[in-house]
Amino acid sequence: MSHDSTAAPEAAARKLSGRRRKEIVAVLLFSGGPIFESSIPLSVFGIDRQDAGVPRYRLLVCGGEDGPLRTTGGLELSAPHGLEAISRAGTVVVPAWRSITSPPPDDALDALRRAHEEGARIVGLCTGAFVLAAAGLLDGRPATTHWMYAPTLAKRYPSVHVDPRELFVDDGDVLTSAGTAAGIDLCLHIVRTDHGNEAAGALARRLVVPPRRSGGQERYLDRSLPEEIGADPLAEVVAWALEHLHEQFDVETLAARAYMSRRTFDRRFRSLTGSAPLQWLITQRVLQAQRLLETSDYSVDEVAGRCGFRSPVALRGHFRRQLGSSPAAYRAAYRARRPQGERPQDTEAAQGGAGSGMPGHGGHPGQPPASLHPEHPVPLQSRRTAAASAVGSSPAMSASASAGSDNGREAYVPSRASLPGQRSAT
Repeated sequence: MSHDSTAAPEAAARKLSGRRRKEIVAVLLFSGGPIFESSIPLSVFGIDRQDAGVPRYRLLVCGGEDGPLRTTGGLELSAPHGLEAISRAGTVVVPAWRSITSPPPDDALDALRRAHEEGARIVGLCTGAFVLAAAGLLDGRPATTHWMYAPTLAKRYPSVHVDPRELFVDDGDVLTSAGTAAGIDLCLHIVRTDHGNEAAGALARRLVVPPRRSGGQERYLDRSLPEEIGADPLAEVVAWALEHLHEQFDVETLAARAYMSRRTFDRRFRSLTGSAPLQWLITQRVLQAQRLLETSDYSVDEVAGRCGFRSPVALRGHFRRQLGSSPAAYRAAYRARRPQGERPQDTEAAQGGAGSGMPGHGGHPGQPPASLHPEHPVPLQSRRTAAASAVGSSPAMSASASAGSDNGREAYVPSRASLPGQRSAT
């Protein structure tokens, strides 16, 4: 299933400057970048597959800094072009950035800004979104990145509307993808946008991958928080919350455990995570409910109680807001796609009871077992609105708004899941 994007009107109206060509794709590489993400656009856009019905692109591999460029595994690369070659490209891809804590080179950021001003399509794969954000190209826009780094992206660039549940986000002239293999999804989407479904399908067959993946990152999300929180005194309160999700407590309880006023706690939590504490807590309870629906035979009422919701009605409301499906429909669809013969394990490990870090796991938060990551995602319902309305309140925020949190849009809001695992401007 899929729901292809239609570029926002203002983005669609942009035209390339005279020296740029639509068929030229520049890939911007940096030292320290992961080799897998770097190789994705090289394989998609750099190999002539016209015999299979795939239109040819012209690839320019550009070094974003002086070489040789050292990749993961100690490999050294020598890029055939420098930043000046970007001036010819209609599409510029940043496959990944070496560190989410260090700023990209100014020269590379200037080249990206100039390319965007001249009508080029700018693409960030995985942590490449941090480079686009540093260049200011994601300000006021929806974007995604690897779910593990999404809170950090939202915290450092609060004007970016980060959606950690999507495989990729198409906002017309600026596109971003989630981690690793999601870069393939986005590159296939670009081919589909440029040349249609048949060309994208032919390329997918050559790459031996599905032409479209349904679902999003939501089935891979765990309860991780930005790395910076580990050294903060608030980390102990967060750890307690994750271990006691089966109990009924509110943000006031967490603030008291942190010896802070509610207002101070809200401000401190938001500065660390990019999310309001109430919305974060609701999201964790919904994620816990997902795991119990997948791994146990508890009724929806029992799941609600074991996830700290005050009533099944509260669970159903928050579950639908975040995942676009009722708990019962989610469980039914999940089980329909499981290999036959697999049964939920109604055990203490699956319950995620007190003292266990996660359901089905030996008490190590942030490290979900493979059994909780289904090979086939659950069919989910259609998207919320696009970039034009992203500046306003999002549907996901209604969960926190209805519970009395601050009004306005959060920088980091796990949103309702989509049909194809993408967010696009319409």
